[in-house]
Amino acid sequence: MEAQGSFKYEIENLPDDQRGNKVVTVKCQGRLTRESASQLKEAVKPLIAAGGRTIVDLGDVSFMDSSGLGALVSLRVTAINQGLCILEFVNMTPRVLELLRITRLMDIIKS
Repeated sequence: MEAQGSFKYEIENLPDDQRGNKVVTVKCQGRLTRESASQLKEAVKPLIAAGGRTIVDLGDVSFMDSSGLGALVSLRVTAINQGLCILEFVNMTPRVLELLRITRLMDIIKS
C-alpha cells in the first residue's frame, strides 16, 4: 500500500493519431507537490523531446501546489520551445482548474 499523498504516474503508448503522430499518455495520480514535481518533469521531458503527441492526464491528481503548477508551466514552455511535440493536459479536476484560474495561467496550460 502506498503512503497517503504520494504521487505516481503510468505511461501508456497509444496508437498513432490520424495525422501519424506517436501518442503517449501520462496518467498522474496523487499529490503533485514540491516533492513530486521533478518526478513528473523527468518523465515527460523525454517524451516531449521525442516529438509526437503527449497527453498528461490529471484526472486523478488530488492536490497541486505551486511547485506542481510550476512543473506544468515548465513542461508547456519546453514543448513550445522545442516545437516538436503536441503537449496536452486533460481531465483537470475542479481544484486544479481553480488554481489555474486564480493564477491566470489557464491560457498557457490550455494552449
